[in-house]
Amino acid sequence: MRALRTQSRDCKACDLWRNATQTVFGEGDPAARVMLVGEQPGDVEDVKGRPFVGPAGVILDRALADAGLDRGKLYITNAVKHFKWELRGKRRLHKTPAQQEIEACHRWLEGELAAIEPGLVVCLGGTAARALTGRTVKLGVMRGRIFERESGHALLLTVHPSYILRLRDRARNDAYDALVTDLKIATGFLNRPHK
Repeated sequence: MRALRTQSRDCKACDLWRNATQTVFGEGDPAARVMLVGEQPGDVEDVKGRPFVGPAGVILDRALADAGLDRGKLYITNAVKHFKWELRGKRRLHKTPAQQEIEACHRWLEGELAAIEPGLVVCLGGTAARALTGRTVKLGVMRGRIFERESGHALLLTVHPSYILRLRDRARNDAYDALVTDLKIATGFLNRPHK
């Protein structure tokens, strides 16, 4: 894992490195049975060099705690390792990675999967699901269920915490509750006897 992390720092497989502050590699328990995969680092993550430490990370941490999951026992990463953004005023706003950018980072994600060997991978959002299934996924239809991946890792699909940040009032509360419900499936997975 250390070699992968070091190699990823110099990655220029796509153009995202040009405008990013740094590569943001995954972190967490190297023996994690559950891995969470998001889309890409956000503005705060790009500056700090750690995944899910910005506003979406605050939502994720709260949802993990409410679902009975300890972040310290998980491995958390993103499908894309550089922040893709566009400038609006003085703010760097998220821009969805293109397919070729997802593919350019795929070797890093597969390397993390091989090193960690999780039993369950939680895909946080459509980009993560697409990176791991190789196709566009309708989260509204497939979320909250575990699917077997050809490589042997089981996948659980759910929304990205940043989606919840864009909602208001009742819709935000409902989406948050649904995320916690989905994450409780991962809790159930962890509570099963370890093979």
